[in-house]
Amino acid sequence: MANNPEDLHPLDVTTDFQSLDGIQILVVDDNADSLFLTTCILESCGSRVIAASSALQALEAIKQFKFDIFIFDIAMPDMDGFSLMSKIRKMTLSEKRKIPAIALTALGSEEGCSFALTSGFQSYVNKPVEPTLLITEIKKLLNNGKQ
Repeated sequence: MANNPEDLHPLDVTTDFQSLDGIQILVVDDNADSLFLTTCILESCGSRVIAASSALQALEAIKQFKFDIFIFDIAMPDMDGFSLMSKIRKMTLSEKRKIPAIALTALGSEEGCSFALTSGFQSYVNKPVEPTLLITEIKKLLNNGKQ
């Protein structure tokens, strides 16, 4: 996982930092400040963001829109990010099950990372969000899907 900014090569991020044009992202976070910050970071890179403050709002958005990537907070009331991802991965529509996803959490740990990956996430990023790291992870996941 790329939770260490030192692992990033500057050219990997700066050459086309604004390369998220046309990408539609669902961001789910129950913390309003974190949701706002993540949305601003992603929109500044040209992506279209649908923001949801709960897992239930996210499930409604998934019914209405087509997404290229998901970014879900883990620690949320009612339904946490692990449960939300598990529910999405069990959906009958295969295109919904295959959308890459990033777990976003302030509860960073090796166990949490392992559980995120077994729950259906492809990546795990710690809060507070480091913009360059988040964009790099998104680009990496989207490029993996094109190969």
